[in-house]
Amino acid sequence: MRCGKEGISLYEQGGYGRKDAGGLVLAPHETLYLLYRGKISVEGYDFDALLAIFARQPNLIRSYLVYRDIRERGYSVQTGPHDFRVFRRGQRPGKAESLYLVRVVSERDPIHFQDLIQEVTTAHNLRKLYVLAVVDDEDEITYYEVKLHTLATISGEPEYPHITGVIIGKTVIARMPAGSAFEQSWLGSRLDDTRILLSPLETCYLLSVGVLSVEERGKTLAKEEFFRRACEGDNEFPFKTVVYTDLRRLGYISKTGYKFGHHFRVYSGQKVHSEMLVHAIEQGISLPMSTISRSVRLAHSVKKKMLFACVYTTGIQYTEFARIKL
Repeated sequence: MRCGKEGISLYEQGGYGRKDAGGLVLAPHETLYLLYRGKISVEGYDFDALLAIFARQPNLIRSYLVYRDIRERGYSVQTGPHDFRVFRRGQRPGKAESLYLVRVVSERDPIHFQDLIQEVTTAHNLRKLYVLAVVDDEDEITYYEVKLHTLATISGEPEYPHITGVIIGKTVIARMPAGSAFEQSWLGSRLDDTRILLSPLETCYLLSVGVLSVEERGKTLAKEEFFRRACEGDNEFPFKTVVYTDLRRLGYISKTGYKFGHHFRVYSGQKVHSEMLVHAIEQGISLPMSTISRSVRLAHSVKKKMLFACVYTTGIQYTEFARIKL
């Protein structure tokens, strides 16, 4: 909608619209909000009639609800380059840089991680914070900040003695005295005073660093064969292994996150309790926003960060979701 030159005050005072040679151009969200607030009138239309026309655009109502909510919180908002650019309170377009780039989604929308990571990277390059505004089925809005992490190396890999284990099913049993470097790194679970049980993930990691040999009926089992067997019945095992090994090599202690509904609970070694929940996902995957929301809520309730580890052929991208209040 075009306001003409008489509408320039809306831009100057509230950061509404975009100026051009003919005056002020308002986006549909801005037009609806200003009409709702009684700051403009549209000849021949009231709010309901104009909303009905604009609502022909896909997801317009959802976007308008987010726009209105952010405006009511005291922020100036403009469209693009995602859905909205949001400025700090008290600042407006033409006078300051925006702080947030906001993408509007529904609780039912799938989140395509490859696209999400590209958008968060763009926001980071522009020195903005990336926010997902999620509108649920009752039109309530929840905001999530999304960050990309490069996990720092916190310690070198310990010097493990070479051990030999025997495979039984998919579990490896190895002789290990108490107090060994393996136990200090929380590797394995003790079967008795002299033996430990190694999970398939732990076994693959120790095979990869060359400190474990696995025997079956007196013969050494190749690590490729063990990996093949471990993948049987577990479609997630290939990328779980990549993430587990990466975390271990960076110095983190990674244990099963089953009781939290995720692949790993992760310790930095500095605290008694784990600090992160990490879920491994393969390249090209998408997850429902409702699934991500449950994960973030649970992680927050147990005072942990929620990270999704997306496995690419070139490496791993750790992506954190955190609920925020604007």
